[in-house]
Amino acid sequence: MFDDHKVPKPHYRKFYDILQRFSEEELKEKHDTAQLAFLRQGITFTVYNNNVGTERTMPFDFVPIIISRDEWQTIEKGMIQRTEALNRFLDDVYHEQKILEEGLVPRHLVEENPYYYAKQVKGIDIPLQNHIFLAGIDLIRDEFGKYHVLEDNLRNPSGMSYVYQNRYVMRQVYPDFFANHSVHALEHQLSYLHQAMLDHMPNTSNEKPFAVLLTPGMYTSAYYDHVFLAQQMGIDLVEGRDLIVKGNIVYMKSIRGLQRVDIIYRRIDDDFLDPHAFREDSALGVPGLLEAYRHGNVAILNGIGNGVADDKAIYAYVPDMIRYYLGEEPIIDNVKTYLLSNPEDREWVLDHLEELVVKNVGASGGYDMLVGPHASKELIEKFREKIIESPHQYIAQPTIKLSRAPGISRRGVLSMPRRFAGIRYERQRNAGASWRAVASCLEARVSRR
Repeated sequence: MFDDHKVPKPHYRKFYDILQRFSEEELKEKHDTAQLAFLRQGITFTVYNNNVGTERTMPFDFVPIIISRDEWQTIEKGMIQRTEALNRFLDDVYHEQKILEEGLVPRHLVEENPYYYAKQVKGIDIPLQNHIFLAGIDLIRDEFGKYHVLEDNLRNPSGMSYVYQNRYVMRQVYPDFFANHSVHALEHQLSYLHQAMLDHMPNTSNEKPFAVLLTPGMYTSAYYDHVFLAQQMGIDLVEGRDLIVKGNIVYMKSIRGLQRVDIIYRRIDDDFLDPHAFREDSALGVPGLLEAYRHGNVAILNGIGNGVADDKAIYAYVPDMIRYYLGEEPIIDNVKTYLLSNPEDREWVLDHLEELVVKNVGASGGYDMLVGPHASKELIEKFREKIIESPHQYIAQPTIKLSRAPGISRRGVLSMPRRFAGIRYERQRNAGASWRAVASCLEARVSRR
């Protein structure tokens, strides 16, 4: 919010002036009102620790991270560039594998990846050749104001509903802010999302496309997100038991009989989609779904097998993908990454574990991760053993001093500064082969990673 002389930056001045009008008591009252609104609407997510889930309301802080137009345009171009390259990589590794043949990405990183489903989906042609319908890319901003990509999420990224509800509550509780700022609107983004989804209609269907959102059910941590998106896009929310495959065509069971399904926006992991093709013990999926997918009778969004591209070891090669597939230099940089399968990197990292962040290449959500500066000696030694035993399973990154921003404490008191936790950036692709950009966290939030 402030420059080095503690003067509000130009794009923060109006907001700062409005903020000064409120007393501490008024800030606390507005803060409590917002929290109550989230609670009453049931806007929650679940955090797991040692397999025990705790349901929480979405963290809300009315002091936003305000991004200037020029800065946002750079972010947008950078993220569109990145997701285009990742999509081409996915299409390549499941078809011609040119990038592997030329050695730009080590073949073993792909073929030994547990999320690479060559047996199930290699060679399948999918609508628009688009494996990434929706991507969630985590950005961080360092102390010098430069953005970096922290990681890519290409399997089942969630959280868009929280952004819309955050914005709705913000408008209700703090209308003054919106009256005095030109805020990038979210009103039409769900329409774009819906149209982008329908653009993936398979060529085998000549009727108006029928789409559903496939959820694991009400006990999943992101169920609120599933309900919200299905309602807002006007599509049916279904579980695996609501679908059936006959003659390699997917149908939804209804009181009017069977309804052919053309597009499945799935929020179920690959392993549980089809017990005939993946985990036999899955009760969440649809038997025969993969064969319908293979025959081109149904589109599944996001594509099956995307996990090979958001692996944290593959992450290190994304800048090379951008140069290879697009002939461009990366607009947004990666965080420096050490591949621990490399003997030199591994030796250096083992000597500096207390300074670094170590991550399991296949994990997400902060699981199996070491934050060296805040870890106990016992945990550091435990990770040392893990790295020595399975070096290919881990990467390391330096800890980055993040930029700071003001925030509201739990008591509703304005405090400065606080760390900028980052934003999630999402994009959708439609039939025009162009990307639409959505910031899924225009307001600041606590990072779940």
